[in-house]
Amino acid sequence: MTVLVPVGADGLLTADVTGHGDLVLPVGNVEDHQTPEEAAQLVLPGAPNGLPILRRVAVDQVQMRRRKVVTHIVVTSSLTQKDAMGLAYRDPRAILRVLHTTQAVAELPERARARALLGLQALAIGVMAYLEDGTVQRLESVATYE
Repeated sequence: MTVLVPVGADGLLTADVTGHGDLVLPVGNVEDHQTPEEAAQLVLPGAPNGLPILRRVAVDQVQMRRRKVVTHIVVTSSLTQKDAMGLAYRDPRAILRVLHTTQAVAELPERARARALLGLQALAIGVMAYLEDGTVQRLESVATYE
């Protein structure tokens, strides 16, 4: 599961997992008893009332050698810089950074970059995207999804 956290009108929350600029989007596992939205709360604890989850915007399924990996992309409401810096990442070694969205997208690894762009676009146009190995298979309007 990937969590997209917009900050203000033009920022995106990223995690520097090495302290040397190796950025990732916040990610975590979805356990059998959880929804992706519930799991997102555990990825970035620290918000006084929990993360303000808007909705799931995409599901990307990738067939790996021995198993299929399903990644849910969940987007939050926009946070203030102060609220974003009050969050903690599930990996205590990571440093959370708020970057301008264009900078964050440019510095993310290829798969994370594609997921960030897809998630933000799906949010903007009001759809839920379903992908197979990174390729969009279908889009559904949010009204159909909810």
